[in-house]
Amino acid sequence: MSREKKQSFMGGVTVIAISTVFVKICGALYKIPLNNILGDEGVTHFMSAYNIYAFLLTLSTAGLPLALSKLISEADATGRRTQMRRCFNTAMAVFVAVGAAGTAAMLLFTEQLAAWMNNSMAYWPIKALGVSVVCVSIMCAYRGFAQGRQNMVPTAVSQFIEAFFKLVVGLPLAWYLIHAGKTLEVGAAGAIVGVSAGTVLAMLYMIRDYRRRRGPILWGTDVPESHGTIVRRLLGLGIPITIGQTGMSLLNLLDQTIILGQLQDVLGLGEREAARLYGQYTFSSTLFNLPAAFLPAVAISLIPAVSVAVIRKDHRDVHRVVTTSFRLIALLAVPAGVGLSVLAGPILQLLYPARQETAAAATYHLQLLGVASIFVCIMLLTNSIMQAHGKVRLPIYTMLAGGVVKVAINYVLVGNPDVNIKGAPVGTLACYAIIAVINLAIVYGLLERKPNYIRIFAGPCVAAAAMGAAAWAVYGLLESFLSGGYMMEALRTLASVGLAALVYLVLVIALRLITREDLKMVPHGEKLAKLLHIR
Repeated sequence: MSREKKQSFMGGVTVIAISTVFVKICGALYKIPLNNILGDEGVTHFMSAYNIYAFLLTLSTAGLPLALSKLISEADATGRRTQMRRCFNTAMAVFVAVGAAGTAAMLLFTEQLAAWMNNSMAYWPIKALGVSVVCVSIMCAYRGFAQGRQNMVPTAVSQFIEAFFKLVVGLPLAWYLIHAGKTLEVGAAGAIVGVSAGTVLAMLYMIRDYRRRRGPILWGTDVPESHGTIVRRLLGLGIPITIGQTGMSLLNLLDQTIILGQLQDVLGLGEREAARLYGQYTFSSTLFNLPAAFLPAVAISLIPAVSVAVIRKDHRDVHRVVTTSFRLIALLAVPAGVGLSVLAGPILQLLYPARQETAAAATYHLQLLGVASIFVCIMLLTNSIMQAHGKVRLPIYTMLAGGVVKVAINYVLVGNPDVNIKGAPVGTLACYAIIAVINLAIVYGLLERKPNYIRIFAGPCVAAAAMGAAAWAVYGLLESFLSGGYMMEALRTLASVGLAALVYLVLVIALRLITREDLKMVPHGEKLAKLLHIR
């Protein structure tokens, strides 16, 4: 790879990483106030529609943009301009067809989908989100083309537009509808209008960018492959990735369906009461997903590095990169999970001042999901390692194994009147713990030089345990100084989090749990190592 191309690649990684951070921040600024506006029941109506949308969206776009970018990059590298044009046009037809099918399902079978989710009040939220599927499919075709030409800027800008307009349109509209006296399901539909608005505007931006940049690059004298050949190559590359990505979306969809069904059919609760209980579980999901939110940035660096080392049969380099990645994830995921679990109640009370009762009820869920988030991070990292070794199907199988366990536990526990909704986080924790353990065993078998899991995880676990104890102690000690009102409780929580983080950082440095080599995988890691005097 030439110096210019390498710089282009690293620049693309940086652009996507920055975009990811912004999207996650916007997502938190959207979801946390939205939960305050809609409450436990309204959030369930929102999630009923969004889980269906996420499944159809993943089904239609998960692997195809990556497959298209590969076809475009191959044609671009060999100067086959006509081949590029035909690949794009053929892929666009496939994307539109698949996306239109998803949109038709949400718009024409709205009532049936809501009934299948055991939530008839999700009708309008599902309807409001239907048009987004085909728009995202079209947008992903343009993203695949741009990425194939190593131009990550359009993708980053379109993600920015999606997140920003979801925030500035959906949140005010939901607030207005609820304060105008509309029902919770209508308020949830208003929030989803923001998602659709962001999607449409991002799609229009991608169309404009493509037309502005395409110029003469798509006109050549080469003889392109047939449409049928391109479709077969596109699907052959995209379907395995799609199956793997769809598993998680399908799992979330089945999870909600089974939980709401058990609450209503077995325990005899009404739709609104069941939705309220499920909403308590959902309130903690935003924080549960937070530790894993930035793992794609690690995967972007990890997969190419491991793949090249595997091809060269450089087992020492594979061991170095994999071990470093494990240490980084352990150092970040373990304290995040412990912190969420130990301070679950105070954090939820801080974020949801308008829904204090729901926040209190959601505390139990986050205590378990905080631990589960550690296993999610391990699962995502080990999935990347397996994919870098060419074992793209193994993550699908392990996810299915965990999914079966999750469904079985939720079916049994949620249907037990003594447990009901409290069984949901138990199923989630068991699911990801099983996947993580199986994945770790598979990775251990794949590598010629075996990673020392005890050495990798023992230090961060000890430091995180001390951090958790410090957080709990500080929160208790500050009760006599900072209590009585939201602002005082917020200061108490933030002070506990800050001091706990400081304790953990000191322990990491004192116990030499991180090296300069580890920090090289982090943007500006060299500067951070110098600042912390890490060798």
